[in-house]
Amino acid sequence: MTTDDTTHSALQQRVAEKLEAGGLGSLRSFDPLLGGHSGLTYRVRTDDAELVVKAVPAGQRPVGRHDMLRQATIMRELAGTSVPVPTIVMVDDTEPSWYAMTFVRGESLEPVLDDPAVDPELAAARMRRAAAVLPELHAVDHRAVPDAGPTLSPGDELARWARTLGAVPPELVEGGDRLLSLLGARVPDAVSSTLVHGDYRLGNLIADGTEPVALIDWEIWSVGDPRVELGWFLVFADGDNFPGVGRSVPGLPSADELVEIYAGAGRDLPDLPWFDALGRLKMAAIMGHNLRRHWEGRHHDPDQEKLPATISRLIDTGTALLA
Repeated sequence: MTTDDTTHSALQQRVAEKLEAGGLGSLRSFDPLLGGHSGLTYRVRTDDAELVVKAVPAGQRPVGRHDMLRQATIMRELAGTSVPVPTIVMVDDTEPSWYAMTFVRGESLEPVLDDPAVDPELAAARMRRAAAVLPELHAVDHRAVPDAGPTLSPGDELARWARTLGAVPPELVEGGDRLLSLLGARVPDAVSSTLVHGDYRLGNLIADGTEPVALIDWEIWSVGDPRVELGWFLVFADGDNFPGVGRSVPGLPSADELVEIYAGAGRDLPDLPWFDALGRLKMAAIMGHNLRRHWEGRHHDPDQEKLPATISRLIDTGTALLA
């Protein structure tokens, strides 16, 4: 038996015992859900429930993306709000910690990136609803949320992504240094802080038809500037940002329309082009990091070879927003 098999078996036994003791029935299946990068994820069935379990990988410290208790905390806090989240049904804080949440049926597909392709009218409707849900998250009183951590300013966010970009060989992110310099020369003053999901996009928003039913993947939530979140969301509103790896979807709402839906009546969003450009820098840095890992043999994925055109487009368009 491999180390992975042993880890899987030990976790399965712990989950089975806890769920049964908690009145959630006997375990019937415990199947890995692949594709994530933050902990171990399983789809679980018992006599009485269908759940998703997320756990800290054996040997990993429960910090950052692997802090399962912090993820469970924010979803529990949002359960009584208008922000749709899965219901947390159990938390086990014994290391390696894990939590169980309700399995939510629906689709979480990024129209400009993911397969299968989403019908354009459905994609447009989902994007508009996502823009309407985001201010509901930002309206939640973050001061009442435990374990929120420090408040991140626009400058803090820029410094964070500058470090990521700096770890990528310059030839993979050509022009990134100029975009970084332009961003650094005009860092906006912060506005009132809000809860920030950190990766708000349709790929992390399960939808039933057009209606959002669960915002998932809370690995990097924080308190910060809401415009950081909005700028990131806008990157995914235009398939032209992703040549070679994405697609153009006819009829998607424009960035201006999405901002108008988000802003509603009277919300002031100064310096938004800066945050749009920051979102593009972030995505270019992430893709450059992934391409580097592939080229170094740390994570072999031939699809990463398609990224240079998108990295270049993101950097060029981000620079044009500020130049």
